[in-house]
Amino acid sequence: MDKQNERQVEALDLITIGETMVLFEPFDDGTIQYSGAFHKRIGGAESNVAIGLSKLGHSVSWVSRLGDDPFGRYIHAYVRGEGVDVSQVKFDSSASTGIYFKEKGSFNQTLVHYYRKQSAASNMKPGDLEEGLIKKAKYLHITGITPALSTSCHQTILHAVKVAKENGVKIIFDPNLRKKVWGEVDYIPIMKELIRQSDYFLPGTEELHDLFPKRNVKGIIEELLDQVEAVVLKKGAEGASYHTKEESSEVNGYPNDQVKDPVGAGDGFATGFISGLLDGLTLYDSIKRANLIGSMVTMVKGDCEGLPSRKELLSFTKNTRDVQR
Repeated sequence: MDKQNERQVEALDLITIGETMVLFEPFDDGTIQYSGAFHKRIGGAESNVAIGLSKLGHSVSWVSRLGDDPFGRYIHAYVRGEGVDVSQVKFDSSASTGIYFKEKGSFNQTLVHYYRKQSAASNMKPGDLEEGLIKKAKYLHITGITPALSTSCHQTILHAVKVAKENGVKIIFDPNLRKKVWGEVDYIPIMKELIRQSDYFLPGTEELHDLFPKRNVKGIIEELLDQVEAVVLKKGAEGASYHTKEESSEVNGYPNDQVKDPVGAGDGFATGFISGLLDGLTLYDSIKRANLIGSMVTMVKGDCEGLPSRKELLSFTKNTRDVQR
């Protein structure tokens, strides 16, 4: 481990656990079927958040498994190069690194195709976790993607949550619902158990309705506030709202007319929100930052390339006309 990563592990703001894949997308807009040249990038909700927070000056550790292959080494070098601690990332010689493709379909719709079944990350198990690292963190960030990968991944997340709760580490849960990954598994009880264990719950409006069908939003939130400290409801370009037992408020978004890639906007939102908490901002101001970074991410192609440095964030904050058009 290099000296930079040693410093990060000693003073850890956040730890996150999940799969990162190699991402391929055509150079030109159009379907994969007729494309002959592709950009190679990386994509993974948890590593996106880890990179985003690291670029804002926070200390972050990312836990995962990668195939012992060229793609795995590429991802490892990329994430490490962004200042994220990767000391708990294991290389697996028995499985390959996951891959996914992204393309523009009709009416500018983004389509995603996964090739991640039985990937190296799906082999994660509770024994992969360094409990001491979790105990050092201020926050544990989890998503609903990791438990969808396999039974052992689900058990790994449950173990991480258990260690975090026993040691007063706050848990932030972004459902990041991926029905393609869950397949035929009944994900609702699994997700609801993770909500109950969390301190902050960050669903999108559609995700909330998927998890609590045929219920009105007000009733769902009232029920959730008996379980979590705060519910942050993401509403896309409109912004977001937050709800605690003491207060609720709407926070306007930063719509822009330069959307190049919507994938990763939710991870940008989570990055801004968590960064705000770490900086001691109010919930309102944390979500204001979350909305801004979520919007910034959509203006650049790639899942994590649009995540700003702190200097870039401050520049946007002072002149948000570059975003609001």
